[in-house]
Amino acid sequence: MTDARVDVTGAVLREETILRLGGNGDNWHLSWCADDTQVTALCDGAGWRDDPGSFHNARLYRIIGGPHDARFEDVAGYPLLADDWNAPPPPRARYYGFGTLAVDGQLYQYLSTFNTPMMVDPDTFADDLRFVGAKLIHSPDGGATWRNQDGTAPVLWQPYDQRSRDTMVFFEEDQDAFSLLSIVQMGRDYRANADGHVYVYAPNGSTDGTMNELVLFRVPTDRILDRGAYRYFAGAEPNGEAVWAAGIDDRAVVHTFPRGWVNTDIHPYAWHPSITYNEPLGLYLMANWGMGTTPEGLWFGRPSYLGIYISPTAWGPWTQIHEDTAWTPGGDAAARCYQPQIAPKWISSDGTSFWLVWTDFQSTRTEEEAKEEQRRLDDEGAGMAARIDSMVTTMPYYSFNAQRVDLQLSTVR
Repeated sequence: MTDARVDVTGAVLREETILRLGGNGDNWHLSWCADDTQVTALCDGAGWRDDPGSFHNARLYRIIGGPHDARFEDVAGYPLLADDWNAPPPPRARYYGFGTLAVDGQLYQYLSTFNTPMMVDPDTFADDLRFVGAKLIHSPDGGATWRNQDGTAPVLWQPYDQRSRDTMVFFEEDQDAFSLLSIVQMGRDYRANADGHVYVYAPNGSTDGTMNELVLFRVPTDRILDRGAYRYFAGAEPNGEAVWAAGIDDRAVVHTFPRGWVNTDIHPYAWHPSITYNEPLGLYLMANWGMGTTPEGLWFGRPSYLGIYISPTAWGPWTQIHEDTAWTPGGDAAARCYQPQIAPKWISSDGTSFWLVWTDFQSTRTEEEAKEEQRRLDDEGAGMAARIDSMVTTMPYYSFNAQRVDLQLSTVR
């Protein structure tokens, strides 16, 4: 008799488990810390309103407890980027907190940056706005203090004209590759890792045809701050072992997602993955999404694409186990969900279920009503607190949402 093998054949999103856990913001990249808490990266939002008048592009929160009793606390030492949205020209460069990692009691975070100021005026996005690079910051003491990539402190938020490959870990690479970074999570404080490397994924560019391609690098856990130690996935041997190259131009595509899910208006944003090692089952889980666009290419014109994938290794190959071409949690046709995140701590002890976190961009206002509200706030000289209150009222799910996902298993002999 041969040994039985358990295969994962599908995934079921349990609608009855949806939780709205508050906060105002999006993206929520997560990592599991040595003290058994999780940290989650806020991008574009007011968070849990500890300062009612502050809106952030990057902030870090600590999550205490499980999905049903989660408490969110500000990571007090996190370096705040000034949020004066009405500053005179030249405007400050923006940095958006994405890939975050807890390893060996330390924290690392990659923050993405645009090629140009985001807004031409309060109502108009810049033409050809796109992410073109990433800054790396580091906390040697679990979040209490933070440093630049070169070890200096305090953290500096470089102006537009001071960003370069000397101050950014990635900047103006071919096709804008590695501008939106996601770190593969491997257990509490990265302890489920067995080979001494951190794995980091990203879209391969910023257009439909490159953004839907997934690329990867790895680096020893003790050399994350050293770009020279990064090695890029350059393909696989016949036995499935990865080939790693020192040059970014030698990178190969790990996986390709369907085309037609990248917006061309405003700034391209899609296919930014979340990948977590499921230690009980000995496999990697990936959740990824495509932007539901209008025929003209505007973002959030229809429900998003959601895919869930598995792999035996951190570098693939990836097998899809769930596809939803109209991702509408709870059957809400108005849902405009994006950036699904697999919470690395919230995986069941047997590995058969996990919790998915996401943001929903839906609004109770029409586009014209939103513009009218903006004009009203401008006419009244409203401050940031009033503007955030208006946003929270009309975008109720632009927040930290969570849902349990059950894996479907079969036994093969």
